This record gives sequence, C-alpha cells and structure tokens, in this order.
Amino acid sequence: MVPIRPALSILSPASQRARLSILLFHRVQPQPDSIFPGDVDERQFNEMMGWVKSWCNVLPLDEAVDRLKDGRLPARAAAITFDDGYADNHDVALPILQRHGLTATFFVATAYLNGGRMWNDTVIEAVRHCAAGELDLRGLARLQDRATARWSLESPATRSHAIAGVIGRIKYEPAPLRQELADATARIAGVVLPTNLMMTSQQVLGLKRAGMQIGAHTHTHPILARLDSDIAREEILRNKSELQTLIGEPVTLFAYPNGRPGLDYNATNVQIVRSLGFAAAVSTATGAAGRDTDMFQLPRFTPWDRTRTRFGMRFAANLLRDPQIVK
Repeated sequence: MVPIRPALSILSPASQRARLSILLFHRVQPQPDSIFPGDVDERQFNEMMGWVKSWCNVLPLDEAVDRLKDGRLPARAAAITFDDGYADNHDVALPILQRHGLTATFFVATAYLNGGRMWNDTVIEAVRHCAAGELDLRGLARLQDRATARWSLESPATRSHAIAGVIGRIKYEPAPLRQELADATARIAGVVLPTNLMMTSQQVLGLKRAGMQIGAHTHTHPILARLDSDIAREEILRNKSELQTLIGEPVTLFAYPNGRPGLDYNATNVQIVRSLGFAAAVSTATGAAGRDTDMFQLPRFTPWDRTRTRFGMRFAANLLRDPQIVK
C-alpha cells in the first residue's frame, strides 16, 4: 500500500509552508447513475471521506482561510466544499460527513431553493426521461444549422453524450436565451420535470444546525464574466443578503459559478466580491493554496479516482500545482 499520509506531510507541512487542499463536490447520488457513471454516489462518497479523514486535518473553510493567512495551518490541511445547493447534499452527504466527524461548506444559489431547478438540470432531466429513442433539436433557432442537434438516446452512454452536447452548445449563451433553449429541449422531449432536485430553505437550515457552513454562490448561477458589472454585483449581493436572512448570521465565503479563471469570472468580479465584505472566495482552478495565494481566488480540486491509492496519489500531485488566477 502506498504511504499516502507521509507523502502529504512532506508536500503539505505545517505553518509557513503549509498548503491548503480544498475539495469540491456537487452532488452525491444515493445510487450509481448509469448516465453519469463517473459521478459520486453514497457508497463512494463514504469511502472517500474515510480516506480524507485518515490522511488530512480537515478544517471548516473559514478557519482554514484564517489559519492560512496567519501561517498557522496544520500539516495535510484540507477543507470540503459543495456547490449549487442540491437536496442530496442534505439527505445523502450530510449523514456521511457527520459519521466521519467532518465539516463542509455548502455554496448555495438561492434562486433554486424550494422547488427551483437549474437550467442544466432541465436539460439533464429532459434527456434522462425522454421516452423516445432520439431527440431532434434542429427546430430550435440556435441549433437548426448543426448536424449535432439530432441525438440518439438508445443507451445511457448516448444519453450522456447528448446531455454533454446540448449543455456545451448553450452554456455560454446569454442567460435568458440559455433558459429558453433548456425549456424548449424539455418540451421537445415531452418530459414532466422534477421539482425536488434542489434544497428547501429548511434543508439549508438543517445543514447550518448540523454545524456545516453556508456560502454564497450568486442568485441565479450566471456566468459572471458575461454580465455587466452592476448586474453581477446585484447577483452576488442578493444571494448574500437572502442567505444571511435565512441563516441569521453573516455569509463570508463565496464560490464563483463554474469558477474557471478568465472564462467564468474576471478581475472585475473578484473586486466586486472583495467589496461586498466576503473574507474569501473559491474558484475551480486546480492546485492547492499557499500563503501567497489570492484569498479571493482559492483553488479547488477533487481526485476522480475510485481506488484508495490512485485517489491519494492524485490528491498528492495536486499539491504540486500552482493555481491559475486572473489579475
């Protein structure tokens, strides 16, 4: 067995030279998903948390940020985060975190609480539940000139391919058009869409009462870099204010939607987040944070491997990466 813990101790020592690994998750499904076989399910997440617990000193993200700034991080420091606000974060992930004595931060997009649904999930569920063997989207104005607008749905693999293709095609459209195309996809698929994918306000409060942290993630999960700065500011501020009202305390941590530096957020967005009183923000750039890392562009990463050794080796390799940032 590869000695993962000693390797992490060398790569992530205590104090001044410490490195902070921030793990990123979105959903934890109760059972394996045939359309997304690479997604984490309950059994796998429990196994991963066991590995992380045995290797790392896992801290609440706000405490980890404070200690990183001051040079007081322990060796093998890590934090756990979730994005978006899916109901399975509360129903599936929370009991596992509690079982292992771990704390996580949940970044919640408030527009989708209490029965809402993100545009990409509209596409996913439309394709997942479409009864036909084919989905033909060539009638949509933005897709009619593309041969790839006609998708086979004969197997879980082809449905996964169709989902990736549709989402990839419309992801960077203006938000109103993106939503229109997602809704049109569902209409063409002839599917009644679920309304229980995201958390309720009570589930968010349940996470808070269980000792978890709640962070901001914008109101409607837009691509911030594509927005006028005033609109971007309002998206972030509304989300922060609504979450603070819900949980009854300041929200000091922020996650950029999608989170790729330069593509999904820019330097103006970073400055907006700084100006709104947050203590730190996280991206989806890979790597680990050191004392000289911009605290408003902290990297996050999750090894995708399903064996202990490979997961641990990729975890260790990520400590050697310097994160990309925008300036």
